[in-house]
Amino acid sequence: MPELPTTARLGLGPSPDDDADRLAGVEIVDTPAVRVHHPSDLLGVVVGTLGIALVLVAATYAQNTTTGVAEDVQGFRSLLGQILIFPVTLLEIVVVVLAPVAVLTELAIRRLGRQLLEALAAALGGLLLCMVLGWAVHAFGPAELVTGMSVRLRSGAWVLTIPPYVSLIAGLLTTSGPRTRRRTVAWSWNLLWVWVGVVLITGAVSLPGLAVALLVGRVAGLGVRYLSGVRSERAYGVSLVDGVRRAGFEPVRITRVPDAHDEGADATAGTAAGAPPTTTRAIARYSDHRVYDLTTADGQDLDVVVLDGDRQVVGMLSRLWRSLRLRGLDGRSVVSLRQAAERAALLAYAARAAGVRTPRLLSISEADDSMLLVQEAPGTARPLADLDAEDITDDMLEEVWAQLRLAHGAGIAHRALTSDVVLVDVVVGRPVAWLVGWEQGDVASSELARRMDVTQLVALLALRVGATRALESASRVLPDEDIAAVGPLLQTIALPQRTRDEMRAHKEVLAELRSALVQRLPEADVHPEQLVRFGARTLLTIFLTTVAVVVVLTSINVDEITEAVSESDWRWSLVAFGLGLLTLFGAGLAFVAFSPVRLPVWRATLVQTAATFVALAAPAGIGPAALNLRMLTRRGVSTSLAAATVALVQVSQFVVTILLLLGLSVASGTQQASPLPASPQMFLAIGILALLVASTLLVPAVRAWVASKTLPMLRQTWPRLIEVVGQPRRLVLAFGGNVLMTMGYVLAFDAALRAFGEDVSLVQVALLYLAGNTAGSLVPTPGGLGTVELALTTGLTSVGINAGVAVSVAFLFRALTFWLRIPIGWAAMRFLQRKGEL
Repeated sequence: MPELPTTARLGLGPSPDDDADRLAGVEIVDTPAVRVHHPSDLLGVVVGTLGIALVLVAATYAQNTTTGVAEDVQGFRSLLGQILIFPVTLLEIVVVVLAPVAVLTELAIRRLGRQLLEALAAALGGLLLCMVLGWAVHAFGPAELVTGMSVRLRSGAWVLTIPPYVSLIAGLLTTSGPRTRRRTVAWSWNLLWVWVGVVLITGAVSLPGLAVALLVGRVAGLGVRYLSGVRSERAYGVSLVDGVRRAGFEPVRITRVPDAHDEGADATAGTAAGAPPTTTRAIARYSDHRVYDLTTADGQDLDVVVLDGDRQVVGMLSRLWRSLRLRGLDGRSVVSLRQAAERAALLAYAARAAGVRTPRLLSISEADDSMLLVQEAPGTARPLADLDAEDITDDMLEEVWAQLRLAHGAGIAHRALTSDVVLVDVVVGRPVAWLVGWEQGDVASSELARRMDVTQLVALLALRVGATRALESASRVLPDEDIAAVGPLLQTIALPQRTRDEMRAHKEVLAELRSALVQRLPEADVHPEQLVRFGARTLLTIFLTTVAVVVVLTSINVDEITEAVSESDWRWSLVAFGLGLLTLFGAGLAFVAFSPVRLPVWRATLVQTAATFVALAAPAGIGPAALNLRMLTRRGVSTSLAAATVALVQVSQFVVTILLLLGLSVASGTQQASPLPASPQMFLAIGILALLVASTLLVPAVRAWVASKTLPMLRQTWPRLIEVVGQPRRLVLAFGGNVLMTMGYVLAFDAALRAFGEDVSLVQVALLYLAGNTAGSLVPTPGGLGTVELALTTGLTSVGINAGVAVSVAFLFRALTFWLRIPIGWAAMRFLQRKGEL
């Protein structure tokens, strides 16, 4: 059975007499958080870790800069080295010994035993982390990094300097509390910074080593703080009552409203003590803040929304992420607690002044690390989330739209319309609607923000009354151009999280809305507008690409490549570039052959060309498939049929490649010596591998996994394949296009080899190219960047080609068939977008 909430009379600990007097006659039903985990501490850990990585990179690759800064600081070394011998020693004793003792003594005197243990744990953690990092740099770091983190002694020797005691002190001070409340912590930080300046001037430590030690200590301290939590500075108990009184109200009862996270546990307690109204519960569901039901001495029932300072970091990060990820939405610079409260007040006053029916904000006050917003309760209104579809009348829907029209008429956008912020009631037989929760809204909003409001409202209404009724209710209040403008925004990214969660259970609603919109307004455009700049997959792709580029660039010999390129034949390079362009025409022919609708060969080839630009952000093979699918759907082909066609194109490319490889192997025969002989050992290895694969298929779980991966594609492609088999002309065209594409790449690779005077048999060239291309497809980097070059280089060296020449051939081939085609792909993409093909 869940525990009942603690009351103010129980408090968070022993209550002083004056606190008891101030709480006399006030009943508080609350669930106070004794310790909280500050998101800012976790953010500090991430930023500190990135800072350590950045310093290590700078020490490795920017030694001139770091060394120059250190030399500038140490300009007085020869002079101060003798003058400051005693002060440096004294400072070191004070900082290393006396400062930690003073801080720990203050914590012990204040009886903060837990914080004392946390400070010791952070100090020990910082010390160990710094020692491990120093050992790793010395044992595994490149010579440049070790030199960058070292100082030169008078004897001329280099000594690695990452002082562990600096990490110890930084970790201890970080966890001991804020310097504004701990005098010993403030003085210790000041002494630490003075000592840092002195040791830099005297050249006792390196600048990167000192920076790393400080950051390691901060990371350890913030990590301990986040994991253990810190004492809550939010307004609870006496502070909460004082805040309400400062707002101008005398409380009699203050009841915490369970939010979405603790509603299950606290609902029983709330019921036992008198459950808050349904509308107040709705406020707690849509809000990230604490909400209280307030009963005053004069009998008023009000709502108190409490904004906590430790939650502002989460709000700032979410707003920053959304503004960076979404196009056309201005980011808001609300960071501090006071700014957030002032913005919420501004929106509440603006909406009320525009005539929108929303709770009237009565007063604002501050208490500890919280801001209190006292507002009227919306009476007996109920949120749409708590109503059944049959209880929602057409008059109610029109009233909801009328409230939104009032807000938009004053330039105000809500930006977070969900089924919890739309409240409805019936007063004297007339429906009344309320719009609450304006904290995320905008004044002087953009047209896009208002269009998103309409989209969010029509989507949440469609979830409750159906797409047709939702659009009909909007058309009775809004002009047709406003309704048609939501077509491109009917996508989940434009919806709030609550509505997106509901959409996952009813995925057909958005499609029904698009169909209903086109049926009502045939000229409306329902093509999704590009709202997202990037997603998690794009970030992963960028990360993998960066890693691949670093691996390639750090593993090549620039001198050998430069010498080999200077000796290459530019005429063969032109041939390779032309053959690379010919592959696009071959891919276009295969696409035309399998297309269920008539496609111009020129346009199909342009789509494959545009895919060379998309390859910058998509793994190998994904870009052409996505653009082919896009072109087919734009020409009226259903999504399922278009997906089946694209899958068939990819399967045909794979089959033709295998057939070509077998054909080249047979054609080559045994008349020419091969650096890649088919030895008995190779056949034995292939046989063992085939046996292992067949054995794994005996396991039911493996068979189920293979079936889940292969059967859906077979079900998609089989009907299209049967249809194409009955048209021999299409088969010939598809086969010819795939042969042209594959052989174009193979011959381009052969031309790159000949540009450096290397002569390898065609079957070997085909094997090496296919191996490299397969590696690029397996690792999800854009265009196979890094993996293709590495695989091609490895394959060429295995057949006896010099490593420097092999790298040059691989890079020349990739430059001619990947990089140089990107500008052409960009031009093709722009042309097709203007023509409406993509």
